[in-house]
Amino acid sequence: MKSGPQTSRTPFSLGWEAARANALPALVIQLSMLGLLTGYYVSPRVAASLQQLAEFKRAHGFGFVLLASIIAGAVVPEIFLILFFQRGRINRGNFRNLLFTIPVWGFDGSLVDLMYRGQAHWFGDVTTVPVIAAKICVDQFGYNPFFAAPFGVLTYEWKNTRISMRPVRDLFTWRHYRNKILPTLLATWAVWIPLMAIIYSLPLALQFPLFALALSFWVLLLTYMTNRFAGKIEADAPLALATES
Repeated sequence: MKSGPQTSRTPFSLGWEAARANALPALVIQLSMLGLLTGYYVSPRVAASLQQLAEFKRAHGFGFVLLASIIAGAVVPEIFLILFFQRGRINRGNFRNLLFTIPVWGFDGSLVDLMYRGQAHWFGDVTTVPVIAAKICVDQFGYNPFFAAPFGVLTYEWKNTRISMRPVRDLFTWRHYRNKILPTLLATWAVWIPLMAIIYSLPLALQFPLFALALSFWVLLLTYMTNRFAGKIEADAPLALATES
């Protein structure tokens, strides 16, 4: 059953609902990433495997970034949707989704890789506590509130409204930021601040590959938030990708 928009809910309650609805997959991805980080520093075998991934990323450069972003942000979530919520049946909507999500996440992933490389230039490719903290602050309290969250919400509202211009007109209003961007940020920070601490604790060449591993979860969370804003799902819906359309 779907409910209409619930304008009486505060940004904090919306953000909390999203974090709570996605708590289990968030915990799984955080623990998985923590396991990889621990393995990198304590297991020569894990470190060697991750180093091979880093070398592959260096060798293929932008092509790796683009392909990894598309697979993690567009293809994997769509496969998940087909397998778990469409009983394995592919329909035209899946191809429409991919026509939208492939360029969006290819572009977004390219910007993230550029930011990681820029921060390595500014602060250094080292894993000290001050450097990690500085990178998290730029990422989560600069890039995220001023670009990543507004861009993500805007693109998925375009998708939900069939590329209407209304989301563009609303984009620069305080009401839009308070009611949609702020709750998205609150839900995002609960997941991504711990993840960024893990990602920035690794060398630069491994930061984007590990970001790509977590990107599918970000798509799940963003889909949940934008469908909540559109009134397409219940406040306590258990899994965001169940509502993608």
